[in-house]
Amino acid sequence: MNFGPSSRLLAIVGIMAGPFVATSPAPTGNEAAGRQDPRLVRLEKYFEEKQCPVKPLARDFVAAADRHNLDWRLLPSIAFVESSGGKTFHNNNIFGWSNGDHRFVSVKESIHTVAERLANSHYYRNKPIDKILTTYNPVPGYRQRVREVMDDLGPSRPTRPLQLSYRN
Repeated sequence: MNFGPSSRLLAIVGIMAGPFVATSPAPTGNEAAGRQDPRLVRLEKYFEEKQCPVKPLARDFVAAADRHNLDWRLLPSIAFVESSGGKTFHNNNIFGWSNGDHRFVSVKESIHTVAERLANSHYYRNKPIDKILTTYNPVPGYRQRVREVMDDLGPSRPTRPLQLSYRN
């Protein structure tokens, strides 16, 4: 077969246009929300139901956990046990870090700093969660209280947002 100049031009235009024609439009708000990180959805819902002032920082909790390879439930659970999720604290220290005496520039900084220390300090690095919690606060019952909050938040690797159940 003989392909003339117009056939070749049409083929080139078709190849170049193909990717543009085949792409989908940007997702709408509802479609994007359907793909939202289920951990973030669960954490925001938990903070909202418990009326925790740190709800706007839920994304920072998840991001800090991801950055430092921590269970996503650990930091918010410690913050909930130590400060009722940001209801009672001083020095921007929602974690009771260093017996509550450590001063942070902001609550957001405290989230990222504590995550970094739990991941990299020789006191906590490479330890299972129960050992981290016992080192963090050896008071009897502390580890169990944090674990209860972690359980309330859901599994360590959620695949979809589920209804949360809470212990009263």
